Amino acid sequence: MNLTINERSVAIDDSQIDPSMPLLWLLRDVLQMTGTKYGCGVAACGACTVHVDGAAVRSCVTPLSSLQGKSVRTIEGLAGAGGPHPLQQAWIEHQVPQCGYCQSGMLMAAAALLETNRDPGDADIDAAITNLCRCGSVPRVRVAVKAAARQLARRRAAANR
Repeated sequence: MNLTINERSVAIDDSQIDPSMPLLWLLRDVLQMTGTKYGCGVAACGACTVHVDGAAVRSCVTPLSSLQGKSVRTIEGLAGAGGPHPLQQAWIEHQVPQCGYCQSGMLMAAAALLETNRDPGDADIDAAITNLCRCGSVPRVRVAVKAAARQLARRRAAANR
């Protein structure tokens, strides 16, 4: 099986995988990409959120058989060549994480939101980021997402000059 993960072509030996294997286990166990976390295994918590063709999906229930010809982006691929993604920077500046376990999934859900909504309000953020966080960092998540949206808007404006 050939996949595109974080803009790189990845060839997976078919003897290493079962087509019904969830993407999460390919990432963590086969490819040793441990930034995507295992939380619940039933798509409820969001710790395993990645992007498939730009959409946030729960990798713990996404079978490999559904990924042929699609592009996967993980937390390891969120930052660009110019440094951290504006969301990652906002997460640091606004001290979003406490324990941090769910944060990679939250960042990926937030990044997918900002791809489709350049100026999200609290209700938009709450609707898009359904990830569970036991630490209660959701108020800081909202502030950080809005800060990242402003940074992305400044980048777009500078690029259009």
